[in-house]
Amino acid sequence: MSAAVETSQNKKGIKLSISNAAVLLMGATFFGQLLGFLRTKLVNANFPIYGPHSTDAYFAAFNIPDFFFFTLSAGALGVALLPVLSDRLHTKGAKSVWEISVSLMNLLAIVMLVIGVLTIIFANQLIRYIVAPHLPTPDIDTAANIMRLLAFNPLLFTISGILTSVQQAFGKFFFYAIAPLFYNTSIIISIFVFKNNIGIVGLGIGALIGAVLQLIVVIFGAYNSNFHWSFHIRWKNKDFRTVLKNLPPRSLDQGMDQVEAIVETHIASGLGVGSITNYNNAYILSTAPILLIGTAISTAAFPRLTSRLSKKRPDLFRKDFLKIVRVMIWLSAPLVVVSYYCRGYLARLIYTQGNQEISMIFGALTIAIFFGIMYSIISRWFYAHKDTKTPLIVSVFTILLNVVLAILLSNPHNYGVVGLALAQSIVSATEVTILVIIMLIKDHRLINKDFLSGIIRIISVTGFSIVAGFIMISLLPLYINEKGIFVLGSRVALIAIVTFGVHILASAVFDLEEVKPFLRRLKNLVTKPVNWGF
Repeated sequence: MSAAVETSQNKKGIKLSISNAAVLLMGATFFGQLLGFLRTKLVNANFPIYGPHSTDAYFAAFNIPDFFFFTLSAGALGVALLPVLSDRLHTKGAKSVWEISVSLMNLLAIVMLVIGVLTIIFANQLIRYIVAPHLPTPDIDTAANIMRLLAFNPLLFTISGILTSVQQAFGKFFFYAIAPLFYNTSIIISIFVFKNNIGIVGLGIGALIGAVLQLIVVIFGAYNSNFHWSFHIRWKNKDFRTVLKNLPPRSLDQGMDQVEAIVETHIASGLGVGSITNYNNAYILSTAPILLIGTAISTAAFPRLTSRLSKKRPDLFRKDFLKIVRVMIWLSAPLVVVSYYCRGYLARLIYTQGNQEISMIFGALTIAIFFGIMYSIISRWFYAHKDTKTPLIVSVFTILLNVVLAILLSNPHNYGVVGLALAQSIVSATEVTILVIIMLIKDHRLINKDFLSGIIRIISVTGFSIVAGFIMISLLPLYINEKGIFVLGSRVALIAIVTFGVHILASAVFDLEEVKPFLRRLKNLVTKPVNWGF
């Protein structure tokens, strides 16, 4: 039984192709990001930027729980666990896959339970001395109370992460894709339920309920997959020990990113009231494209890549990897162009009162968007080869660089809170560049002339997209009195449609491979007759 995500007939049906899995994940991610955008917009609109129920306290509260969530759940389990599961599935079947997964689930559940208890006990100290020491005392108390409600979310996300890793090994992506939608929906509902009684602390309750709902949805996805839970940790299992060996470097790598976020929040808390809120608003805007293209496509492709290596086919691995990289560069280029040109519109959409600082921060983060997308697939080259140490070592270096740059550039005499975004972009570019150099040293046969030729043509096409975006932003300037999701949203949509349209047209003229599947599907949509069922 193959763990690759490719169209193949088996006893239980047909697996998704990479393209269909990517479309599913991108669609779910798109709606998830819309909900996340709406969640942040409603938080901004219903709670003040200062005071005991401030948005600064709300954003600060998520730092420590997110540290553990992203360290153990958001990608760490997938890339550390999935290659081993893929090998195991090919050689020993589904039962063996579940034996490893349940052992890991039991071990990490114990660890995260202890962490949850400690978070509840020391929440106030974590906010006061580590995350946001410069917040007023009432805000610190509010942030600590929210953090206590979030304390066991990392435990719930860890269990969800293991279950979805197994589902990806089986080529199943649906429940993995839709589960996060319930998390954001629950927080949105909590805004209206609690805003007039316990205030912004109620959003912690919404987040806790959302994490439970997300886990329930993921459990449904494990139905009919021979899942049997038992309270055993198979320490002597060789593959389980391999997972444990691979997990710490990847977990630390993800943890480094969250250390970065904690440092940024720490610095922002000393840059004036609202700085934490403004930076987090801009950061949320910047992560949407990374998740939409980078995470969705690389997640869909990762089982296929690991399967190629499991079958001892490095030639097909190289071919698939380069094809995916080209597609991601081709998609991300116009998206970054639109993000930069529409930064003012997007800032006003997420923060209704209008906030120039959010616009400036987001503009500085657009470079980080491109390199964040590239990191999502380039890092998986290492993870597919079961090398989790190299990305970790590079992350340690870049986090130190980011801390130094953040302190220097965020000085009020330099760029203030915008300096945090500049540091983020510089570090993202540096990290990807270092990883690419190491990747080429490890596999000097990876890059070929066709790939380089394609990249040059994509860059040429992007030039037309830049011109198109500039013309549209000149024709549709942002005026100081313009507000409303329909007015601003329609203008962003129009600018995006024209920019992407020019990008697609120019790609067709330059005969880029990446545009051909899109044109084929468009042709089928236009010319294929409708089956009315008569």
